[in-house]
Amino acid sequence: MRISAGCQIVHECPQPTPMLLMLSPHPSRLADLLAPHAITFDPPVAARHYHDGFGNFCTRVVAPAGRFAIATRLLIEDSGQPDPVLPAAPQRPIEELPDELLIYLLGSRYCDTDRLADLAWTLFGQGPTGWHRVQAICDYVHQRIAFGYEHARATRSASEAFAEGKGVCRDYAHLAVTLCRCVNIPARYCTGYLGDMGVPPPHGPMDFAAWFEVYLDDRWHAFDARNNTPRIGRILLARGRDATDVAMVTSFGPCTLTGFSVTTDEVAA
Repeated sequence: MRISAGCQIVHECPQPTPMLLMLSPHPSRLADLLAPHAITFDPPVAARHYHDGFGNFCTRVVAPAGRFAIATRLLIEDSGQPDPVLPAAPQRPIEELPDELLIYLLGSRYCDTDRLADLAWTLFGQGPTGWHRVQAICDYVHQRIAFGYEHARATRSASEAFAEGKGVCRDYAHLAVTLCRCVNIPARYCTGYLGDMGVPPPHGPMDFAAWFEVYLDDRWHAFDARNNTPRIGRILLARGRDATDVAMVTSFGPCTLTGFSVTTDEVAA
């Protein structure tokens, strides 16, 4: 299938403000692009690109004072298949994990493992391991948190999402990532586009999506505690320890968000 996706993000800046953007497809999806991808700016500004320590494609700009609009559009080929489900995938002992994965067992800004370790071992420490343990965590988080855009809060940690029992997709991902790390499963936070392909109506407003990946059986696997079912058409933009590492726009100065829209649609070949 072919998917067209993009966004427009508008800020009002009181003075020239440096910004860091993560709005380009992840390098792992570049081979699937059917047309060149670009980010446009209104008014036009110079942009510089680089890859961060997690392998994400990042863009640096200085937004001018006043209205500043960021827009992007991509056309990508997708398998049209739902997320793979591999119930036999085992969990590897910590001593067998590659060194570079140990960071995904540690606490981070929004994944406060120190506050949830006892809970995680009580709930999931004695049951199945591997894929079934991760699915049990997804089931728990899916039931624990009530979804609502009115519940969004940029500063909410995983332990706060657990205590408050409400949030948006990033809160589901943060809590699931934290519980996985607590029981020694490497987990990382993902963000990108996820349309409504294969999902019966009614459909909610389109937004960027958050999910997570865990390391089982020598590879990474996608899980989604918010939807808690295999989905079609994920387009990865960035991965990291938590939302801090993959923010769509990070502004280094005061700016007001005045416009935001996201589109993700299947298009005819």
